[in-house]
Amino acid sequence: MPRRRLMAIVGVVLAGVATAIVPMTASNAAEACVAAYGSSTVYTGGQRASYSAHNWTAKWWTQGETPSTGGSGVWTDNGACGGGSDPTTPPGGCSYPNWVAGTWYPAGSIVKYSNGGYYRAKNENPGYDPIISTWYWEPYSCSGGTTPPTTQPPGNSSFPVTEAQFNQMFPSRIGFYSYAGLVDAVKKYPAFTTTGSDTVKKQEAAAFLANVNHESGGLVYVEEQNQANWPLYCDTSQSYGCPAGQSAYHGRGPIQLSWNFNYKAAGDALGIDLLNNPDRVKNEASVAYQTAVWYWMTQRGPGTMTPHDAMVNSAGFGQTIRSINGSLECDGRNPAQVQSRVDAYNRFTAILGVSPGANLYC
Repeated sequence: MPRRRLMAIVGVVLAGVATAIVPMTASNAAEACVAAYGSSTVYTGGQRASYSAHNWTAKWWTQGETPSTGGSGVWTDNGACGGGSDPTTPPGGCSYPNWVAGTWYPAGSIVKYSNGGYYRAKNENPGYDPIISTWYWEPYSCSGGTTPPTTQPPGNSSFPVTEAQFNQMFPSRIGFYSYAGLVDAVKKYPAFTTTGSDTVKKQEAAAFLANVNHESGGLVYVEEQNQANWPLYCDTSQSYGCPAGQSAYHGRGPIQLSWNFNYKAAGDALGIDLLNNPDRVKNEASVAYQTAVWYWMTQRGPGTMTPHDAMVNSAGFGQTIRSINGSLECDGRNPAQVQSRVDAYNRFTAILGVSPGANLYC
């Protein structure tokens, strides 16, 4: 099973530069916010946009790269706008922006989460989920202190695939890949298979499981079979190295998570120390599934959107393939592998009683 798609997922995302926080004074009061950033708008050098209560200036041509101090470095942060509402400085009332997955947040940023609560970034991070990444976020009270919000985030209690349907989809699965482990894992991301119409919810579940089916041989393989490759997944250029050993970061789980930097990124996002304990992915069913859901919800891979976004925004199943392994399979590179994924998706949507929709191929 190809795994090269994971090699560069985190290296770019995690590269960021902390933003210096300048106290607001009468002499440096924020300017008015310019036109809001548009993800489909083309910006050239010198053009400006406002995002997350800051004004930003593009250094060169860019499109679809959210303003931040990380990423490619194309954006320059001009500071808070709109009368001094800096995202790291508490205002008179709660008027912080909504948290957006994949947005770079400097330490001290405060955001409103979907549960109605507010969270402050303890460390700079590339849009980790506040309720999962406790190493990066802490609850914030607008009246001061860090009192947790009264409304807790909902779990995903309505996964649109029954256990009987799951068993029908995976007749040869091994016991490790339990239905209970999957249902427990999806609670980590409340928007997973709960966004949109009932048809869209089932289509997303079928799309996720179809890709998992392809990656794991029908939920049969927990570990990469070719042990000769195991020593190859340690990127020694990372500052944290490979504390679990040179051969410890080979493929595991339903998406065959590989490389030390991916174990670290997934672990950081999920609040699990996978860098030092990578075997948790092969020993704990919920953790194994969590790494797959993490990728599905947060990673673009070689594509242009996350697989979750592809399904809920009607881009089609083909774009989930592109985000997972498009560099090796899409655009005619390996049509047989693409067909295998599409065949599984068609089977699973039929089991769930929904149409597969359009744009099945990449």
